[in-house]
Amino acid sequence: MKKMSMLVAFALSVTTAGAQSYYQDSKNPEMLRHADRHEPCRREVVLPQVNGYNVYKADLHTHSIFSDGSVMPSYRVEEAWLDGLDIMAVTEHIEYRPREAEYVEYLKKYVDEKYDKGVNCRIGSKGLTEDGIMVDLNHCVKLSQKEAAKYGILIIPGAEITRNGTNVGHFNALFTTDNNLIYDPDPVQAVRNAKAQGALVQHNHPGWTRKDINMTPTEEIVYGEGLVDGVEVMNVGEFYPGIIDRVQERGLFISANTDVHSTTAVGYTLYGSLRPMTLVFAKENTLEAVREALEADRTLALGFNTLCGEEQLLKDFFAAGVKVRVIRQTGKTVELAVTNTTSIPYTIRKGEANQQKLDAFSTIRLSVSKKAKTLDLTVLNMFCGKETHPTVKLQF
Repeated sequence: MKKMSMLVAFALSVTTAGAQSYYQDSKNPEMLRHADRHEPCRREVVLPQVNGYNVYKADLHTHSIFSDGSVMPSYRVEEAWLDGLDIMAVTEHIEYRPREAEYVEYLKKYVDEKYDKGVNCRIGSKGLTEDGIMVDLNHCVKLSQKEAAKYGILIIPGAEITRNGTNVGHFNALFTTDNNLIYDPDPVQAVRNAKAQGALVQHNHPGWTRKDINMTPTEEIVYGEGLVDGVEVMNVGEFYPGIIDRVQERGLFISANTDVHSTTAVGYTLYGSLRPMTLVFAKENTLEAVREALEADRTLALGFNTLCGEEQLLKDFFAAGVKVRVIRQTGKTVELAVTNTTSIPYTIRKGEANQQKLDAFSTIRLSVSKKAKTLDLTVLNMFCGKETHPTVKLQF
């Protein structure tokens, strides 16, 4: 009898588990749906307000199948939303669009037999043929804007001026009005063309395919003419600490971007990482406000839990997100609770003590002298120079 009761109990538990795992479709009574299946959900990246500004998460360097990426613009926008971004720049290569040859082959019954292969979609040092660029370089921006309306993502129109990465350099034109008017055989003139329509220019991955971050002759001219507004200090998994000093010496905005071609899942999110992002300190998420923030150099670069930028902005950001309260006073010391209210983990050091972790959304205990008026922490995963870290004084 006891054995039979146990079998009945087991059967009931299986039935209950099954009932919890599935539910009946609202329209088809013969269809069950998995209850544990998740709809696509956004990973929220929680950051503080700083000095009256909202901190928006941006990627200022992305690609789709409209240049040499692997996904549609619609996917790229949804991906940005899922990863917690608020802003995405569309920056297809102007000179390098190898996918076009595949489209022409696919659409060969639709197109003129004269053009049975891609035309000027891999523009090298010889420049264009007489046919010119035969596609609308604004089309991807329009598709992205249409998709972004579903998610509340702000799209920055842009394009990448793409020449030899080692000997010339790459530049993103941001806030463009007509990408079809940028190309010129002379890369410097192409940058000038972008600036003429009001674009901000970002120098991309300044050490990619090189032995150092020294400027090429082309970059010397572009910087010398005052055409550069910002520089990537981080691109994909690359980090150029020396660029932190460059942007501050020249009064430029700093950025960290994915330069994504495949998916961010492959490079970051499958492994628990946030994607690289540019933190933009702006009053609102509009083209005008974001542009003003970039022009005022109110940005920080975030990649693989490392933050880079101007020292005071780093300090203000840390202080806005880390809270300190007194637990108790014992003798000559004060015991403190230090709480990180943000999604960014920190590596900190108090005085000459060993470094320690302050994880996202966590609290640690620290103690200070009863005479101390502030808790002074050096934040080791923040860089305000090539080899320097800010020390933040927190009130308690």
